Amino acid sequence: MSANLIPPLHLYSVPNDSQPTPVASAKRDRPRTSWTADQLMATEFPEPKWAVPGILAEGVSLLAGPPKVGKSWLSLGLGLSVAAGGQAFDSVPVKGGPVLYLALEDTPRRLKTRMGKLLGGQKAPSGLTLVTECPPFPQGGVEAIAQWLDRNPDARMVVIDVFARMRGQAPQGVSAYDADYISVGYAKRLADHYGIAVVLVHHVRKMASEDFLTEVSGTNGIAGAADATLVLKRARGQADGILHVTGRDVNEAEYALQFQEGSGAWHLLDGPVSDHTIGDTRAAILQHVRANPGARPKDIADALPHLDGDNVRRTCARMAADGQLTKDGSGRYYPDTETRAQGTQEESQLSHCPATPSDQHERVGQPELELSHLSDLPPAVSQNGRK
Repeated sequence: MSANLIPPLHLYSVPNDSQPTPVASAKRDRPRTSWTADQLMATEFPEPKWAVPGILAEGVSLLAGPPKVGKSWLSLGLGLSVAAGGQAFDSVPVKGGPVLYLALEDTPRRLKTRMGKLLGGQKAPSGLTLVTECPPFPQGGVEAIAQWLDRNPDARMVVIDVFARMRGQAPQGVSAYDADYISVGYAKRLADHYGIAVVLVHHVRKMASEDFLTEVSGTNGIAGAADATLVLKRARGQADGILHVTGRDVNEAEYALQFQEGSGAWHLLDGPVSDHTIGDTRAAILQHVRANPGARPKDIADALPHLDGDNVRRTCARMAADGQLTKDGSGRYYPDTETRAQGTQEESQLSHCPATPSDQHERVGQPELELSHLSDLPPAVSQNGRK
């Protein structure tokens, strides 16, 4: 990437809102870029700053998803939560600080309507700055954002909705990959220089893929230049969406989310994603088997009287075929192979334990307490130790 494509940040001085421009912006030292190996190992670096712990770290994060899936509701909700210092997704505590939200496809009226729903009568945070017009990165957009960041040194996050409105024209004579990489590079320079999270709201391809990274619209240069990629996809069952997350400082994970129609907020659902992407019958069976590993279909049906016994048996078989449950040779079901292996090992060990100690006849009158553990043996073990 040529140095002249992204000018040094200390040259940025274009204001973009009504706040008074300071006489002189706080000067930031240029970060060190080279070490010897021993120097690097001896250097203590601060932990990454999180806008949303575990999900949005400092750096550039792509938030991609199909049209009308709710990306703007999600990003605006996060902006309000971070600016107010509340809870993201109604459950993740976040540290408060100024947030810049570029709503480049919305009108002020629409933004007010959406915020009214999301706030639900609560006071709007003054730390959230909303902008509906901004020049593309190469034509002054980077300068405008940098100027706001200089005026808000405690800023936590910048949201750009949508990224396509900011990328501008591709430089002449570069490949599509390089053009995509350069366009994200403008945002990355800002994120790295100011140590904040920059969220680029983007689209996915029409063609779905098992690898969510390949669904990001454009070349691999977009995801390659970003520090993290988040893809919001529609889901089946109890969840309205699944947020797939991966990145350099973010552990790869999946989160089940539910969209609250009344408030417009995305709510994080408890438990594994698989619990919320399957039908109600499967979810109920899976929940019971997790709490009772080794359960048989009859046990499950007895514990869940609202489910038909034959339906439970058929559903368990289908769930085993789909990899949602695992089954042993005796028809018992487990939530995973590891739990099944542990259960089988325990049964195997018990089967070799005699129910009656060999020296019992020599210990007449011993307290019953010492033999109380014998009642815990499975019914399949008889008095003589044979099955």
